[in-house]
Amino acid sequence: MSEEESNEIPVHVESDDQSNDAQVEEHEERSENLVTQTEPNDEQEISLKELKKQLSKEKEKSSQFEFQLKHTLADFQNLERKTKFEIENGVNTKIDKFMIEFLQIYDDFIRAQEAFSKNNVNTEGLDSILKNMDSLLAKHNVSPIVAIGEIFDPKLHEAISIIEDPTLDENTITQELRKGYISHNGVIRPTLVEISKKSKSESLGD
Repeated sequence: MSEEESNEIPVHVESDDQSNDAQVEEHEERSENLVTQTEPNDEQEISLKELKKQLSKEKEKSSQFEFQLKHTLADFQNLERKTKFEIENGVNTKIDKFMIEFLQIYDDFIRAQEAFSKNNVNTEGLDSILKNMDSLLAKHNVSPIVAIGEIFDPKLHEAISIIEDPTLDENTITQELRKGYISHNGVIRPTLVEISKKSKSESLGD
């Protein structure tokens, strides 16, 4: 081999077909890259829709739980009020029963005081006991029913005697035979009274 031949540099010449194939491959590669770049955006969009859907469901559940909680709380408050009322009513009923028995003893002390006073007996000690009894009645909201001079009320009074008196209106209470008492729970003992009544002729005249 000659010296000139050994110094030659080989040159590779691509044909037109090879050049076109290279361009096609490059174009396809770019397309694939573009598709690869757009795919995450589509996935993100789908994921966002799914999250919004899940959020809507959770809000609906939260609303249902809130409604149930309010309903349960309302039921509890109603039960609490009912229980409190029943307890208070039960306690007041027992107190009223006790007071009815207590009033019988109270009446005995009143009669004793009146008898001692008529016989000029010192009632200072008895007065002190009655004062304490009055305080006990007041403490439990038990007060006497006003009767004398009032018109008979079957809710407060019990008539056991009738007297004719033309000067008074019909059914006027003229005498209190046993004092009655009322409490915050209602009448615990009606007042036994005497009431007035006009004569038949006067009633017809009216």
